[in-house]
Amino acid sequence: MHQPTPAALLSAALAAAARGWHVHPLRPGGKAPALHGEHACPHSGPCAGGHVKWEQRATTDPDRIRAAWTTGPYNVGIATGPSGLVVIDLDVPKQNGKNSSDAPCGATSFSALCERAGQPWPTTYTVRTPSGGMHLYFTVGPGTQLHNSARTLAPYVDTRAWGGNVVAAGSITPQGVYEAINRCPVTELPTWLMRELQRPAPAPVTVAPLIVPGAATRRATVALERETAAVRGTGQGGRNNRLLEGARALGRFVAWGEIPRDVVEEAFQAAGEAAGLAPGECRATIRSALDWSIRTCRPRDAA
Repeated sequence: MHQPTPAALLSAALAAAARGWHVHPLRPGGKAPALHGEHACPHSGPCAGGHVKWEQRATTDPDRIRAAWTTGPYNVGIATGPSGLVVIDLDVPKQNGKNSSDAPCGATSFSALCERAGQPWPTTYTVRTPSGGMHLYFTVGPGTQLHNSARTLAPYVDTRAWGGNVVAAGSITPQGVYEAINRCPVTELPTWLMRELQRPAPAPVTVAPLIVPGAATRRATVALERETAAVRGTGQGGRNNRLLEGARALGRFVAWGEIPRDVVEEAFQAAGEAAGLAPGECRATIRSALDWSIRTCRPRDAA
């Protein structure tokens, strides 16, 4: 793949800054910040008074940008919060297994979200990502402070705001280029989307002790109670991974005939939804996790 020159990346950084977006260098060919982290902080220069994170060091100053990007072919990161941006990230499921294609992509989920709200797909500055996903850029007023979200709007739909970072158009990773496919001005975040993002998190659900019907063993029942409780107690950002881990942990008991699969699926579905995950996302994750665990688990005598 063609590698961008430092001059091209500098141009991309200056173009983003000209729009009022605060930029910072990302590692060459990557998406992680190139600035030092807290553990490696020299406590000098900008950090003389204490570690300053990349979000605070991001800048629109052309002189600072030139000084940074002339030292290497850094990709360009945009600190969304200081830039007054909310970026909706429409992701694409990773094709790691035969069931991954069952899940809707972020664009499909977002289109359905617009349809349910009775609203058109919003027209705004848009970047296509190397994976085939999209970043939709929106502005918010200075009095509004939104934070990142992970699949709370819909499956494979994340948002980046305060605390968040997106890779700017013109950057390149081994998977491909970040390309602006609609260079129109950034529009204001639609009111209906603002309401969705400001919707309070669901209140904690008090769940009665799990009663497993049939011939479930005691250890399978205890494991299911423990894992579903962990899913219900996981906060935003780690819920789907915790659901995946929990269902994988129970797959072996299903394979060994110690608990019916439908009981496990129903319990994890309820736990995932109680944690705030979308029903479709829960079903896809649980099915994939159980299929993998059942297929790969060792025989009970060898465990």
